[in-house]
Order: sequence, then structure tokens, then C-alpha cells
Amino acid sequence: MNAERLQALYELLEQVTGYIYPNEIEIHWSILIVVYPYVTGLVAGAFILASLVKVFKVKEVEPTYRLSLLTALAFLLVAPLPLLLHLGQPLRSYEIFLTPNLTSAMAMFGFVYAWYLMAVLLLELWFEYRRDLVVLAGKTDSRMRWIYRTLSLFSTDISEAALAFDRKAIRAITIVGIPSAFLLHGYVGFIFGSVKANPWWSSVLMPIVFLMSAIVSGIALVVFLYMVLTAVRNQPIDMRCLDTIVSYLFYAVIVDFSLEALDFIHRLYQSEESVKILGSLITNKLFMSLLVLQILLGMFIPLGILVVARAWKFNEDMRKLLYFTSAILIQVGIFSTRWNVVIGGQLFSKSLRGLMGYKMEIMGIEGLLAALVLLALPFLILAIMIRVLPTERLGDQVTRGA
Repeated sequence: MNAERLQALYELLEQVTGYIYPNEIEIHWSILIVVYPYVTGLVAGAFILASLVKVFKVKEVEPTYRLSLLTALAFLLVAPLPLLLHLGQPLRSYEIFLTPNLTSAMAMFGFVYAWYLMAVLLLELWFEYRRDLVVLAGKTDSRMRWIYRTLSLFSTDISEAALAFDRKAIRAITIVGIPSAFLLHGYVGFIFGSVKANPWWSSVLMPIVFLMSAIVSGIALVVFLYMVLTAVRNQPIDMRCLDTIVSYLFYAVIVDFSLEALDFIHRLYQSEESVKILGSLITNKLFMSLLVLQILLGMFIPLGILVVARAWKFNEDMRKLLYFTSAILIQVGIFSTRWNVVIGGQLFSKSLRGLMGYKMEIMGIEGLLAALVLLALPFLILAIMIRVLPTERLGDQVTRGA
């Protein structure tokens, strides 16, 4: 047993450069903690895109309104799973509701999550789908009829007065949901930014950077899903809708890039004692994930693609290819951003004189396979919801037929 421990220690020390203390050779937050802020960011971004329709009256993006809400719900259902798997006793997680600790930002996640899921997202989806659920309950077979009746909470009133109330409720809930979405993901950046002892995380811009990158990733995901869904259904893409969404994505990417650049310039201007080890961290341990994946592939190239797509009048097929490529690259960049924050912030010693390495497991509860399952699970949930709930509003002729 001693030989095995000694061999494990040698393997860890091979990943170390410079000087570190003996108790600093373990990375406590694994890839699951990378997946967590990435997934919650997609939730916030998708909901913000949906809010453009009901609050800001951007009718051009209405074809993706329901898809955005369903996407937000699918990813929100999976959002707490990385944290639960990371906990040593996940079955005791409910105790945060029984014994709330108002001074713990991490413990308050349960209340923020419950509020956003039940009081915002589920309510807005119910009011949005209530009419269609009533109609579908009267037109489908017995098994699906009971499913639709249950989802509609046995509602039957689809009069104009009832539908007008639904529309008012949706708008009110969306207005409340926008700051709730900001709070849901902004507090993740707040957790990292409030760790004063860590110079890689301690920044007042961290919550804002997290929030803006979340909006970018969520919009890009909806673009990707909308294009895939229309292709699977063999339906034409509403190019007016797609062009409008990509325009918002373009401006969001610019703002996100500006904030990250401002944060980097601010760190250089301060020139604290940590600037040397952070420079070594960027050029050594994070060269591929930060400079190549996040900045080059995930930021500069998609931004260049979007600039080219807006500057030149390409045909529809070429624009679709450019939009699809940029949406995928943006996802790679945002996930790399989360990786660089979570993992990168644990790779340098508290003495600021050494760097460590992170050797990710393949199997295991906190390994690569578990992370891939968590990333794939929301898409499976979304596929099931799309089969049950229509992403397009049922026509008036269906209502008359019902």
C-alpha cells in the first residue's frame, strides 16, 4: 500500500512546476464543477432570448420563442446534478431548505434554483402552452389525452378573455424572469469573484463576465438547435428570424469580448505580486484551453465569421453554414472559459511560486464520462419535450375544429 501511495505521489509531482506546499497537490473541483456553470449559463441565455418576444416585442425571433423556453427548462432540470454528484452525501442536499444559511452563497443556490424553476420558468411555460394543451387533449387518443389534460391541470377554458389573461401573465412572469435569470447565473460568477485569496478569481467583473458569456452561449445554442430541428423536420428556416437572432448574438459576443479584455487589462494595470504566476499559468498550463480554444477558436474566429456574414451579402445557404459554424465554435469557447476559470484557478500554489496539473479521470463519478452524460442529458430531455409539446403555436383552425 505504501508503494502505491508513493507511486501516486510521484505521478502528481510530475505535473508540478516550481515550488508548492505538500498540501496543494490536489485539485478539489473537477470537470463536474466546469459543467455546472456552463449548463446554468445556457439556461440564462436561452431565457433572455425568449424574453425578447414577450417583453421587448421583437416579433422576428418569435419562431424560436417556445424552443428557447423548452431549452431553458431542459438544461435547468440538469443544472443541479453536477453539484449533487460532486457532494459526498448528495442525499442530504435537501437540508439546505430545512436549515437555510443566508450567509452562504453556495447554499442559497437551492432557493434561487427553486424560484427560477417553479415561479418563473414552469409558470411561463404553462401559460404559454395552456391553450394548446386543451386543444390537443380534445384531439388525441386516450393515452395522450390524459397526459395533455394533466399538463393543462384539467383546464378547459380557451375563451378570448382567458387567452388575454394568459398573455398578460406571460409578460408579467417574463419581466420578473429577466432579473431572475441574471441572478441565477450572475451569482455563480459572484462565488468565484468573492474568493479574495485567489488572484485568478478575485475580480469585480467576474459576475458580469459570467453573465454576458451565458447570454452568448444560450443564444448560440438556440441558433444551433433551431437549425438542427428545422433540418430534421425538413422545414424551411425563417431567415428573417435567424438573421435577427445572429445580430443579437454578434453584439453579445462583442460585449463579452470587451468585458473579458477589460478584465485582463485591469489585471495587468494592477501588476500585483500575482501577475508573474498568472502570466506563467496562461502561457504554460492554459495555453491550449485559453489562448487557442477560448480566445482564438471560441472568440476571434466566430466574431470574424459573423463580421463577414454581415458585411457581404451571401446567399441563404452560405449564411446558414456561417451561422452554424460560429454557433458551434462559440460553444467550444464558452466551455473553455468555464474550464479556465474553474480548473485554472486551482493550478497555481498559494505561495505564487509553482503550478500544478489537472489529470482528469475517464471513468468515475467525477470523470469525463460522467461529464459527457450530464451534457447529453438535457438534449435527451429536450427531445422528449418537443415530442409532447409543439414548438409552434397551433393554428386557429385547430381551435375551431376542437
